[in-house]
Amino acid sequence: MPNLPRSSRLASPVDTTAYGEYRINRRPGDQRPLYRFTGRIEHGAAGRYHIYAGWFCPWSHRVTIARELAGLGDAVSVSYVDNARDGRGWAFRERYGPDPVNGFTLLRQAYEQTEPGFDGHISVPTLWDRSAGRVLSNDYRTIGIDLATRFRDVAEPLVEAYPEPLRAQIEELTGWLAPGVGEDETKARFAALDERLATRRYLVGPTVTEADIRLYVVLVRYGAGLTAYPNLWAYARDLYTVPAFRDTTDLHTYGDSGAAELDWSAPARRPEGSLS
Repeated sequence: MPNLPRSSRLASPVDTTAYGEYRINRRPGDQRPLYRFTGRIEHGAAGRYHIYAGWFCPWSHRVTIARELAGLGDAVSVSYVDNARDGRGWAFRERYGPDPVNGFTLLRQAYEQTEPGFDGHISVPTLWDRSAGRVLSNDYRTIGIDLATRFRDVAEPLVEAYPEPLRAQIEELTGWLAPGVGEDETKARFAALDERLATRRYLVGPTVTEADIRLYVVLVRYGAGLTAYPNLWAYARDLYTVPAFRDTTDLHTYGDSGAAELDWSAPARRPEGSLS
């Protein structure tokens, strides 16, 4: 590669002929976690952390919503990898621009700088520690929680998305919200949630919480079938009116789900509740 300024470096186009398809290679008996980096954010370290995210990815989406709700636009930076990958993993291309922190062309370089010879999963979101020059975490489950709870002395949150008294309820309710279950099971869960949301604006308590973030990223990717559940569909549109949700959502990156063809601006008449 020519000696380009770090801010202008971009990966070559996706080429599965040359590089193959991306695969997670795990040797039999390897007991290491899939998401291998599990460091936690230090309290109030504004400017120290950067999030490598993907518009297409529900796990990244959870983190970017949490960042916005926590008021961290100036405290924690974010950039996006390209939507497509080959055997090299996620990359920085023209669509969303180069890596603004390290000038990497491939996200793999962040992992290899952290652990030379890294042989695990290259995933988004990835939390980069600028001070240490390494990946701190790729555990999406804790990154969002840390963003919601560890910057109170440097930023004013829009809402307290992970309040101590509600944490057990949030985890219990959202333990079965992850995407990837069968269609019949998804329909059964959506029906139960539709009934729950007939009488409440949010899943847990009177304001938006981490539970709503986790459900929302599933709903916006479900697409046209969501309209079969009137309360759930109204709930999703209601959340979409909130900038933290709307501005982190790109409906056109969710494949052929039909999400982009729905009218997300249609009025959503919801039970009482508020963002503050």
